[in-house]
Amino acid sequence: MKKIRNASALLATGDRVSRQIVLEIADRTLQRLDSYTRMREMMSLEGDILKIGERQWDLRAKRNVYLFGAGKACNHMAMAVDHTLGDRLTAGIAIVKILEESDHFNKTEVVVGGHPLPNDVGFEASKRIIDIVDLAGPDDLFICVISGGSSALMSCPVEGISLQDEIDTTDVLLKSGAGIYEINAVRRHISALNGGMLAKRIQDRGAEMIGFGISDAVGSPATGDIRKPYAAYKSTPIGPDATTLDDARATIVNYDVADRLPRSVVDYLMNAGPDKETPKAFPQHTYFLLNTLPDSCLYARDVAQDMGLQSIILSSFLEGESRDAGTFMASLAREIQAYGNPIKPPCVLLSSGEVTTRILDNAVIKGHGGPGQEMTVSFAIAASKTRGACLLSIDSEGTDGTAPIAGGITDSASLSAAETLGINLHQTLRDHSCYEALDAIGGGVFTGNTGTNLCDLNILYVPALEAAQ
Repeated sequence: MKKIRNASALLATGDRVSRQIVLEIADRTLQRLDSYTRMREMMSLEGDILKIGERQWDLRAKRNVYLFGAGKACNHMAMAVDHTLGDRLTAGIAIVKILEESDHFNKTEVVVGGHPLPNDVGFEASKRIIDIVDLAGPDDLFICVISGGSSALMSCPVEGISLQDEIDTTDVLLKSGAGIYEINAVRRHISALNGGMLAKRIQDRGAEMIGFGISDAVGSPATGDIRKPYAAYKSTPIGPDATTLDDARATIVNYDVADRLPRSVVDYLMNAGPDKETPKAFPQHTYFLLNTLPDSCLYARDVAQDMGLQSIILSSFLEGESRDAGTFMASLAREIQAYGNPIKPPCVLLSSGEVTTRILDNAVIKGHGGPGQEMTVSFAIAASKTRGACLLSIDSEGTDGTAPIAGGITDSASLSAAETLGINLHQTLRDHSCYEALDAIGGGVFTGNTGTNLCDLNILYVPALEAAQ
């Protein structure tokens, strides 16, 4: 099944040749990243023996086997475990962002939590997870599948901080310009489950845990052999937390949000003692890392080369304001087509990371959108000078910001298409209404759940000038 579901509509407008190239690279990359396929290839149940990669577990020694999951790729990850274990699974709870009609589970309860802002459903499911763990013993096994988005979906604030306080905190931080590491430093230290607190609860009961993760952290190295347990696993509800209370406090100060955050959150973090720090090591748990942020660019480069296109990876550390990144991509495309620097066209340039959109006042918002959409709209404005240049920017898990799409695709013809419809793309950026604009000009990329979660994937194609004429 194709990952980009509206490819035909996207190819009905704009520079079709360039779009076809970019969409094929994106689709084939997402296929390779699908966690269900990756997990089923490394997991099997042979009689009473559960085999995962190079390790195995005798389930006759286990009283209960539980599955817990949260994240934007959790649908596919949880299904892989549920389908492998069958009746051997005692029970499961998975908190997802979107439930697809094609999702099928045998013994796992699936709920739709809130993302990017937590909700009551995720909160209640998190409390049920805590209840199960608190009744566990040394002969119980927990299999946990976690991907990006778990901080919001598996939401359970510490005593003294309400769910609404956590929702408001997340909203303020996401619009502050802070990076995800800085945002997570705050969210993990006000949570009863995140920042390794779920793993700590399991450890405190003497139970065993197997963790599967997808790391969307900027700076993570590329994965190696995923069949081998990963000793350096960090963060999320099931791994040691690399952030500290001091990091959380610095975020509040550096982004000047103390007056906009709930007082309960500020007071808790500013006065928390060492006993409130998140755990920093779990040597007895077993972790498998399925993918990390650089993998998307590496896989996309493989696809481009297979298509006979020269390609380079610009960066897997791309951060900053999304619209600035789009303008930069357009200026880079112009340099390539005009002067062949830093690579001669036709070529593909790849990047990943997590750009952000700073919004200090919700009153300026007149529509819907997200960083990937803003990146492609700003690209469209500047790329009109570079014939055939085409940029796709998506959140690889399938939803970007507040819109129901993965992101956007625009090319050198997109500005003219918008002007023909009376759409001012400069005003679109000011209004943060890129979803509506992209929908009108045939630039919104729809995937649904992709089975992965590696933040942004950006694919820029630049044809040679003579080929674009």
